[in-house]
Amino acid sequence: MAEARLATGIWVSAYLTRLRLAEIAAYVTAKGDATSGAVIVKVATLDGRARAFQRSFDLAADSRVWVVLAEGAEVEVDAALTRQKARDRDLWVIELEDRRGRTLLDEDGLS
Repeated sequence: MAEARLATGIWVSAYLTRLRLAEIAAYVTAKGDATSGAVIVKVATLDGRARAFQRSFDLAADSRVWVVLAEGAEVEVDAALTRQKARDRDLWVIELEDRRGRTLLDEDGLS
């Protein structure tokens, strides 16, 4: 039986609530398809560096996992996000600002 997937808009809303409760600044900079759009999470550490994560399917684990899409100088990560947005009009981009680089993506319910 196929795994039921939560609509993207609902997942984003729940994620933003978790971030707010953890006092992590978050902004939706690209709003994609509310039902099935892909999500990229970028975290800027406020020192000129950033990392961007996207969900991918791990065949070995038979599950969806968050993987690093880009990391390094924030301007380079932003360029990678610009390229992704040009390829996928249904893409959501959530940008976080956290000096410690926290995303909460490793917490239960966010995979």
